[in-house]
Amino acid sequence: MERPAWAPPGIDISVPSVSRIYDYYLGGSHNFEVDRQAARRAMEFMPGLPKIMQANRAFMRRAVRHAVAEGVTQFLDIGSGIPTFGNVHEIAQAASPEAHVVYVDHDPVAVAHSHAVLAEDDRTDIVAADLRRPKEILASPEVGRLIDFDRPVALLLVAVLHFLEDADDPYAAVAELREALAPGSLLILTHASFEGIPLTEEVAGEVVGVYRDIRNPLVMRTGEQIRGFFDGFELLEPGLVSMPDWRPDRSEDPQDGETPEDPYAFSGYGGVGRKA
Repeated sequence: MERPAWAPPGIDISVPSVSRIYDYYLGGSHNFEVDRQAARRAMEFMPGLPKIMQANRAFMRRAVRHAVAEGVTQFLDIGSGIPTFGNVHEIAQAASPEAHVVYVDHDPVAVAHSHAVLAEDDRTDIVAADLRRPKEILASPEVGRLIDFDRPVALLLVAVLHFLEDADDPYAAVAELREALAPGSLLILTHASFEGIPLTEEVAGEVVGVYRDIRNPLVMRTGEQIRGFFDGFELLEPGLVSMPDWRPDRSEDPQDGETPEDPYAFSGYGGVGRKA
């Protein structure tokens, strides 16, 4: 297997990565053949996966714009993946030149590519860390440089919590991060669920099996379970809903995934909560 020039040294390009699979769904180029093979296997059972990812990105962009409109200009994006067009720092800084963004990911390819993209942006940085260890994120020098926890912060947990199993205690990780946030901070969250998918649970479960086979278990939680991540936050209207239903902006570029007629776009949940 030929090694791409952009692949960081030491990366095993024979092992799939969820962030690179996600990049493939979004039409990106920073993925390996092994990632594309896994994505195509998943799409055999759920062909609308790229549409779900586009709807997820469109939700994120609307939520970031909303945060800036509320006066929140600090963003901590955990599980950020590989930067693609229209990522958090581009949206936030277009809305406010004062916006600061810290990305967090544990995939070395995502971290290396982020460093390359952000090399000349002193208002944005990347931390190599894992959501399972919030203390390491909060204590990182990059977060210390760019995030003032005495002021409101927008915490993004977009399409990441469904990769944490119950044994990882994801609710405790979110609670620890919440305690670090000032009043007025926002939690921007999306999560996969069997609810809303235009397939039987049995067929959708085959996709879960693909991720399990590549040792990245995908945990499909119910709306009630996902709402539990918002403990300590007040859910903003319209609450926890399918991603296209969260404050839709029909003027957005169609490539953002705002195609409500596509049933796959309504799979899973998104919501924004405010800390009192």
